[in-house]
Amino acid sequence: VQLQASGGGLVQAGDSLRLSCAASGRPFSNYVMGWFRQAPGKEREFVAAIRWSGGTTKYRDSVKGRFTVSKDTAKNTVYLQMSSLKPEDQAIYYCAAANGLIWSTFEDKTKYPYWGQGTLVTVSS
Repeated sequence: VQLQASGGGLVQAGDSLRLSCAASGRPFSNYVMGWFRQAPGKEREFVAAIRWSGGTTKYRDSVKGRFTVSKDTAKNTVYLQMSSLKPEDQAIYYCAAANGLIWSTFEDKTKYPYWGQGTLVTVSS
């Protein structure tokens, strides 16, 4: 499995940004695709996830209503649409993939064996 994240950049607080994660390597029908982020000096934390088949989603509380995770099956790509960005959203964002996760474990980063390289999101106040 190969994951390629892109779309990061420098934005102002209140702006929007869309991250993409292009996946390749095998059929993903039973996979969960997750977005995580890591700020300097902090642990990598869960942001959002989507089940490839069926589209079940999950979000961390601080991004609910601002971020939306979606997928394009034809392009094998997962997106993270981020709106109303805040300085505390600033981090390196990673996409990750795991086979067969149940909903209660979507946020557990140790369950994801496949990771992309990360894309930096900088939010200026």
